[in-house]
Amino acid sequence: MKPEETNEMLIISSSPHAHSGASVSRIMLDVLIALVPAFAAACWFFRWDAVRLVGTCVATCLAVEWVCRKMMRRENTLGDFSAAVTGVLLAFNLPATLPTWMAVAGSVFAIAIAKQVFGGLGYNPFNPALAGRAFMLFSFTGAMTTWTHATWMGKVYHVAADALTEATTQATPLGLLKSGLKGAADFPQYDLSMLSDFLLGTNLNGCLGETSAVALLIGAAYLLARKVISWHIPVAYLLTVFVYAAILKAVSPGTAIHPLFHLLSGGLFLGAFFMATDMVTSPITKGGMLVFGVGCGIITMVIRTSKTGAYPEGVSFAILIMNALTPLINRATRNRVFGTGKKAAARK
Repeated sequence: MKPEETNEMLIISSSPHAHSGASVSRIMLDVLIALVPAFAAACWFFRWDAVRLVGTCVATCLAVEWVCRKMMRRENTLGDFSAAVTGVLLAFNLPATLPTWMAVAGSVFAIAIAKQVFGGLGYNPFNPALAGRAFMLFSFTGAMTTWTHATWMGKVYHVAADALTEATTQATPLGLLKSGLKGAADFPQYDLSMLSDFLLGTNLNGCLGETSAVALLIGAAYLLARKVISWHIPVAYLLTVFVYAAILKAVSPGTAIHPLFHLLSGGLFLGAFFMATDMVTSPITKGGMLVFGVGCGIITMVIRTSKTGAYPEGVSFAILIMNALTPLINRATRNRVFGTGKKAAARK
């Protein structure tokens, strides 16, 4: 008997067969939404300069992305919002006084060199925003380490803010720590009464997006709630920094600051939640994520507390170094294929 004909067809495809409904554009849009509190804080603290730098970086990144895709004769990718995310994150890693043309140069490098040269989103081995910042730090060292006036240093040295020298009033919390470690200045006396300044970012100075820890935590909570990121990398990163700083404080109380100030100063929260968790440049396994976070934490603290080092902050370099190790971490921590032995999995 002839089988009954049907219009239904079986579609054969590779895994995965279930889709979460998430897309690149939706994920990137969630990241932009999560960055809104930090942007609002930057506008409050730095006024026009925050708008100027964020606008410049985003516009340049979008323009360079369009030009690169056009030159490579590939589809336009402006709609996935990844270039906009790179622009905002790069701007958040810049001092408020940076000239506009330098922000343009850094944005061009971030998109054209750190991203599109490798083939675009999904193929870049390094976080584009951090690569752009590293390029600018090496190329425009003076401008990238010039900070706005801040009055909180008076609390550190227990003197009136207007009595401090110009060099001191323009230092960041980590900059003061590095100067103290080198003996170039008095060791900063951070006490727990100053925690509110570090949490809220009031009267502090630094890069646009790193001053207010509370604003960054609000954005991080949104990303975790939306399941855009997982807890593994940020928790491993922050916990490693805290434990490392606690050990230093216990061993050498006179030349170490409280672990909470290490957590709340510099770009640690910005890096841990918004850049180390980049799905393209970070490990894909849970074990690999933990290794990645621990590695970032150790490298960050080594750079911060090195007496001979030139840079007071190590977040950017730590993440970039671990980006380079991501393929090795993925290989070492990948799950064993069902039905195969450990030796067979290792040979693959």
